[in-house]
Amino acid sequence: MTKRIHFTVDDLARTRVTTTLGVAAETLDGIKRLREGGGTPAFQRWRASVGRELGGRLREQAGPLLALMPAYGPQIDVASLAGDTTCIDEAVDNLLAAPRVLTRLEVEYLDVHPAHRAWARSLADGDREARLQLAGALRACHRAAIAPYWQQIRLDLATARAGYVCTMAESGVERLLETLCDPLVRWRPPVLEVRHPRDADIHLRGRGLIIAPTVFSSQQAEVLQNLVDQEQAPVLALPTAGEGTDGSAHWLTEEAAERSLDDLMGRTRAAVLAAAADGCSTTELARRLGISPATASQHATVLRRAALITTRRDGKAVLHTTTHLGAALLASITRGFGP
Repeated sequence: MTKRIHFTVDDLARTRVTTTLGVAAETLDGIKRLREGGGTPAFQRWRASVGRELGGRLREQAGPLLALMPAYGPQIDVASLAGDTTCIDEAVDNLLAAPRVLTRLEVEYLDVHPAHRAWARSLADGDREARLQLAGALRACHRAAIAPYWQQIRLDLATARAGYVCTMAESGVERLLETLCDPLVRWRPPVLEVRHPRDADIHLRGRGLIIAPTVFSSQQAEVLQNLVDQEQAPVLALPTAGEGTDGSAHWLTEEAAERSLDDLMGRTRAAVLAAAADGCSTTELARRLGISPATASQHATVLRRAALITTRRDGKAVLHTTTHLGAALLASITRGFGP
């Protein structure tokens, strides 16, 4: 079975890459992996660390989210409601503020267990308390399964994106499509074939394609489309952890990863470099790290002179992003803490 993504010349010109589907998407996919059991070696260390929690107190806390993840058929796409933010607080705020029409589209066709159907109908109808319960479940799942490893996950995603960008810059978009994720994805101009459980044809019609690496998604590529706004470009989500990967570098706790980087660069500068992995403004850097904008700007200047980040203006904001070298440095330092 194959999903066929049909490109025009305009679509090739508008194809771009992003760092992540967002913390909500990674949280949902992480819970899916815990429920699946078994799995590839890449996730064994993580599963051993957090898998027991889903059978204990976390199962009760995660109940509203698990109710929307039936064993068969479609499951809720939390990312469509929470957005692609890397901040769980912002993801929860987005979920609570999501348009009612989008919430209904996400919920009404799910094969929800009879015990949860009344609650699911309330959620689809925009009930505030039902949304709060779903938001609480998302936060609980993130806290248990994702938060301890989020810094290393972000670095892994940033490194994958940097590789995509490097290929595009050096060899062009078509070369990127040729080398994306064989055998899951194959470029047969002008069609990108994506191995998938269902056959489908997707015509981009000038919208372009967004390519996003993911850590917790299943070992297949996913094509995600906005249910409300059909003019938005589809997203091709690609797994970063292969079948033959032991994955030990992914599962450093945030404390261990930060300690290694602090030793090399100093605590604040290391934190600035790690925060820039997602791309953020000087103001956001200052807010995240609890420092003044002037101090954040000074550290960013030092990192830019060392070719570890780039800086560009976007309207009135100044945006900082790790370079390929910066992402490689982050990844190589944390990989030194294998089991």
